[in-house]
Amino acid sequence: MLKPDVINEIQDLRYLNWARVRHSSGTAGSYLKAYDKFRGIKRYYKLSCYDSVNGITGHESVNEIIVDRLLTILGIEHLHYQLIHAVISIDSQDHETYLCVSEDFKQPGDSKIALDDYYELEREKGESILSFCRRMGWADYIYRMLVVDYLILNRDRHGANIEILRDSQRGITHPAPLFDHGLSLVYSCRTDEEVGAFDPMDDKPVQSYVGSRSALDNLSLIPEREKPVLRRLEERDRAVLFAGLEEVIPQIYRDKIWEIIWNRWRYYEDI
Repeated sequence: MLKPDVINEIQDLRYLNWARVRHSSGTAGSYLKAYDKFRGIKRYYKLSCYDSVNGITGHESVNEIIVDRLLTILGIEHLHYQLIHAVISIDSQDHETYLCVSEDFKQPGDSKIALDDYYELEREKGESILSFCRRMGWADYIYRMLVVDYLILNRDRHGANIEILRDSQRGITHPAPLFDHGLSLVYSCRTDEEVGAFDPMDDKPVQSYVGSRSALDNLSLIPEREKPVLRRLEERDRAVLFAGLEEVIPQIYRDKIWEIIWNRWRYYEDI
């Protein structure tokens, strides 16, 4: 785990090359990515939403830290992130921002493939995505993912946001730790008014490769006897989720994010 998970002292990361991006053209609304190596370990950096007119906006990088902490509390395996206050350079323009960094989760000898690609390669005729995952022995992983995506209202669980790791020497294939939770919570809100009007229980349309467009309906895909056993979320955990973020995101955002997570957790507990 990257420690500390929040670095508020400004770091000079202008050496990063944001031209090296994945699934991003650098045009308006892009989520730019970069990488480096530290002591032989590959590290991946992600920005919140960027465009050449407005610069870096939003707080998707902060969401990664909040969700990282939430999944640690719940006992769900996931990729760990670090939030860094930094100066970076994009197209020879300096920007001061918060960005997140994670370490490569692949072990030596592992290769990775997106679930959507793996499904197309290995599925049986007429087999649904969920049935395929069950056959592969990944049911509990998928069910935990569906619960997480409901709790945080994740709008972006497409087929490449679920990765499969393969160790060809040992013949082992398994899902990677859960990752990429930036487009969740109130990421779409850009003003205090929008945050205040955000309904924490609103079943907004989501992108879910395994399920449907409804994060709520996707909970019904989990058989009653196979509901994931998670560590319990407590009200006191609010302090853990937002520690060190007081100067990063406004109080109204922190209040609304907690309202979303807590209300949805209580609903999940009830069912």
